[in-house]
Amino acid sequence: MRIILYLGKGGVGKTTIAAASALRSAELGQRTLVVSTDIAHSLADSLDVTLTGEPTEVAPNLYAQEINVLDEVRQHWGQMQGYVGNILARQGMNKAIAEEMAIIPGMEEIVSLLHIHKQAEEGAFDRVIVDAAPTGETMRLLTLPESFQWYAGRISGWGDSALGMVGGVLRRFMPEKDPLTGLNNLVKGVKALQKVLVNPLTTSYRVVLNPEKMVIKEGARAVSYLALFGYPVDAVVVNRILPGLESEGLGMVAVTAPSQDAYLRRLQEIQARYLAQIEQDFHPLPILRAGWADHEMVGLRQLHELAGVLFGERDPGEIFYVGRTQQIDEEGADYVLKLPLPHVELDKVKLTKRGDELFVVIGNFKRELLLPTVLAQRNASGAVFTDGVLHVRFPPASMASIG
Repeated sequence: MRIILYLGKGGVGKTTIAAASALRSAELGQRTLVVSTDIAHSLADSLDVTLTGEPTEVAPNLYAQEINVLDEVRQHWGQMQGYVGNILARQGMNKAIAEEMAIIPGMEEIVSLLHIHKQAEEGAFDRVIVDAAPTGETMRLLTLPESFQWYAGRISGWGDSALGMVGGVLRRFMPEKDPLTGLNNLVKGVKALQKVLVNPLTTSYRVVLNPEKMVIKEGARAVSYLALFGYPVDAVVVNRILPGLESEGLGMVAVTAPSQDAYLRRLQEIQARYLAQIEQDFHPLPILRAGWADHEMVGLRQLHELAGVLFGERDPGEIFYVGRTQQIDEEGADYVLKLPLPHVELDKVKLTKRGDELFVVIGNFKRELLLPTVLAQRNASGAVFTDGVLHVRFPPASMASIG
């Protein structure tokens, strides 16, 4: 069983990439489900079919689904939401606001992932390919198993509070209606889900980019947060590369003669610079590439064509990379950021930090990193190479100075 999540900034073509990957997987004989967790669904448009909240067969071995998040929340949380909402309303809160407050932050994302996990457990599919929400929402979704359990623990521990008293009354008169049963079952589901999400043999995350400054930054931040929480990223997909820019790797962009139009030539120059930056900033991840097409990628025929460009003869269900792209360890009061840079020659390391950005310069090599909050609040005190891995040390704020 494989679960592959495509994530990225809105508008980069993530839905199309996910659909093309799923189609290729199905063509290789794998029973495949492509599912969208984005509330602003566009998977049906990409496949050019009508979809519902249940898997629909759209081609041999290929099923598609757009999760109805509101229905899923009601199914997993509805009873508990009613209990907590009534308690808050009795304490004087407006009933509509009380019911809204009774939903644990991120519940919509959690139930989407639980639904996907259920599909995987039931064994109906060999592959589940996920068109995830735009990056910010996806990061919240993927980091929620820990925070969800924290929130759930607070609710379960209310004890003598109103929930505890109401729960006692309900258990006395309606023992089958224990208000915490649903919560406890949900927490168990989330714990099981988390084990699947961090298992590199089961789950892979692929960040979809366009060669644009802001998109690259958001993609780099996504990779940093995924690494922080131990989620296995196995590839980066660069989409909408202009014709005339030759690429190497798993896919090939169609090469045309350089445009004589000054405007297009300038766009090519800008993209070429960002493509080089992507090669550095996302090392050691493999990079899949797709060109900017002169037609809409809608329907199975166009998606088949895109899959050929992206994967060549390879199976999109392969694990393209195994290993941490970066790692944060605690050493006493310090945090140490570890970056594998095996092809960089040992030289003096220069570090520059601006806000949550860290710039690493080693000779002619330069890499820009988007730091997670835990590191952005500190300064780097220095860096050393050990066995092809750069170790950047972040002591407590009062002790650090950029070197």
